[in-house]
Amino acid sequence: MEAAKVKELQLFVEQCKKNPAILADPSIAFFRDYLESLGANLPPAAYSSGASHGSRDTKGPVVDEIDEDLDEDTVDAKDAPPVDHESDDEIIESDVDLEGEVVEADNDPPQKMGDPSVEVTDENREASQEAKGRAMEAISEGKLEEAIEHLTEAILLNPTSAIMYGTRASVYIKMSKPNAAIRDATAALEINPDSAKGYKTRGIALAMLGKWEESAKDLHVASKLDYDEEISSVLKKVEPNAHKIEEHRRKYDRLRKEREEKKAERERQRRRAEAQAAYEKAKKKEQSSSRTAGGTTGGFPGGMPGGMPGGMPGGMPGGFPGAMPGSVPGNIDMSKILNDPELMAAFSDPEIMAALQDVMNNPANFAKHQANPKVAPVIAKMMGKFAGPK
Repeated sequence: MEAAKVKELQLFVEQCKKNPAILADPSIAFFRDYLESLGANLPPAAYSSGASHGSRDTKGPVVDEIDEDLDEDTVDAKDAPPVDHESDDEIIESDVDLEGEVVEADNDPPQKMGDPSVEVTDENREASQEAKGRAMEAISEGKLEEAIEHLTEAILLNPTSAIMYGTRASVYIKMSKPNAAIRDATAALEINPDSAKGYKTRGIALAMLGKWEESAKDLHVASKLDYDEEISSVLKKVEPNAHKIEEHRRKYDRLRKEREEKKAERERQRRRAEAQAAYEKAKKKEQSSSRTAGGTTGGFPGGMPGGMPGGMPGGMPGGFPGAMPGSVPGNIDMSKILNDPELMAAFSDPEIMAALQDVMNNPANFAKHQANPKVAPVIAKMMGKFAGPK
């Protein structure tokens, strides 16, 4: 039911609680009967004098309209599709069973980097190589911190050397400082996009952090640029995890897509159901209005069947053939109309009744209905019934 109607019903029930005598009103006897059918014990004030449990009072026209609205709402509720209570919560992903060890990320301040805009002289280039030599000697002796200091000196002397950055990155890997290694490897690749050492050291550092897919991508590029056994060995550990993660992501991407498609389909069904319910309700109201306006319940418009009170609408200006203006033809055998199944069936059609009403108001309007295959034969037959004796 519409929210406004629910509110009105709520207010009405509250009034009945405060003053049960309201239920004694004959126009809402149907509501009192309904309460009784549910087993309600109503106070004596709910019954008018002479009324008793189970009595049935005649309903007024206003109550008829209320009943009709309630019937329509009941039909709408029955016709409405069942609510799909499927959860719309986000899909919770399961963990991926991965193998391999990872290290804790290093959060040291960024290391010193060279200025790529500096012009490197031959003297600086030579000094840089000497510093690198001292670094390599320190590495061979296991003095990694000392090696970092020498390599940093070499980088500051020659900041355009991708090899210097790549070498320092490899030392950071030995020191289990993957973030520092990634910074140096990225700097090396900015200087030389084809640096195999840059891709290799960054790929290994990413693997140390458990970034398997990114690691596999860098290591594959390094392998294409300059294959070596170390790259192959690391890839054998990295690729299985990268594949598991990729399959896991595809699986849940598919599940999320299916979930969204189902949600969209439920929304389409809901909208179709609402549109259908609105159409059916409008159709019923139109039919109800047509019955009220056309008098189908009591007979032909203006009261043809049922004694023809008042004659045809508007007095049938001009009248049908054989009739006096302003009156119904006196030579009509009404039993022929009432016993004609085709005409009686036609009287229940709102479109035909509207056309008949139009023609009876103004017989000249028959011309505009002649092209309607449903209406024209009925009007012609009616005019034949009204024709005078030949």
